[in-house]
Amino acid sequence: MKKRSLGKDLEVSAIGLGCMGLSHAYGAPTEKNEAIRLIHEATDLGYTFFDTAEIYGTQDNSHDNEILVGEALKPYRDKVVIATKFGIKFDTTSKQIPYPIVPDATTERIRASVEGSLKRLQTDTIDLYYQHRIDPKVPAEEVACVMTDLIKEGKIKHWGVSEANEEYIRKAHAVCPITAVENRYSMMARHYETLFPVLEELGIGFVAFSPMANGFLTGKYGKGMTFDKRHDYRAAMPQFTDEAIDKNQALLGLLHQMSGEKNATPAQISMAWMMCKKSWIVPIPGTRKSERLNENAGAADVELSIEEVAKLDKALDEMEMSEIFGGTKIKK
Repeated sequence: MKKRSLGKDLEVSAIGLGCMGLSHAYGAPTEKNEAIRLIHEATDLGYTFFDTAEIYGTQDNSHDNEILVGEALKPYRDKVVIATKFGIKFDTTSKQIPYPIVPDATTERIRASVEGSLKRLQTDTIDLYYQHRIDPKVPAEEVACVMTDLIKEGKIKHWGVSEANEEYIRKAHAVCPITAVENRYSMMARHYETLFPVLEELGIGFVAFSPMANGFLTGKYGKGMTFDKRHDYRAAMPQFTDEAIDKNQALLGLLHQMSGEKNATPAQISMAWMMCKKSWIVPIPGTRKSERLNENAGAADVELSIEEVAKLDKALDEMEMSEIFGGTKIKK
């Protein structure tokens, strides 16, 4: 697979693998041996960038995804980049699904988190360590100082922030240079495009999670779809309702038209669209299926011209779309 660079010198596969869905949020957890097999298959296809977090777990073990990723990638450790995250926990006492998020980026919490992640990932150092969400009680500079120390100690190599705004990025970057910002980004969720000039200026990469709007942009979903309310967050996502399917027909039609012109799939077009905007954008779709793993990898080979990207942007600007799931509510 082609490679891309995040920040100054972190080389990753042009498409990464978001590992969360193997354990969390997209149905009952994948059987362990099957999940490990899928991760091994990803490495064989050229994926070198794997994304997890300390809270991507099962109801039995909140850290299960890190444990899974650590075990699966141990034989390939010197060939892959592992990204994980710190700084939030779920309020499991809430009756709301998804559970509200409680941020905690205190120094004590970060220190405990990094040690736990290193152990679960079976590694001596974390390649990319993200602050999962901004903690309004802890200044950006304070978090960045801890990251400086962790880099000096060799516990992490690079750091980043997720769901961050310009002010926070600038303050943190001034203390300890940020390698990547990981934010939600897709054809249906473009609000973070306002950050692109800032990231270009500072030399920071952009990692796009949910690049296909939680799978909606694959074009595989129709009316009457149902999801397990206990295990699958899509059961509460507005883009999967029957009304949304009707409202998004123009969007789906646009994807099918362009995929026909490029001999690609709608999923590949939705990722090629963002990758052809900037050389430092890396999508990290998740999947549980071999065929989707192959399909997603193929997006790196789809080329759209500047004019084609601009044409898609214009159509998206003028198009009616449904509401879309925008992230878990943060509990103050």
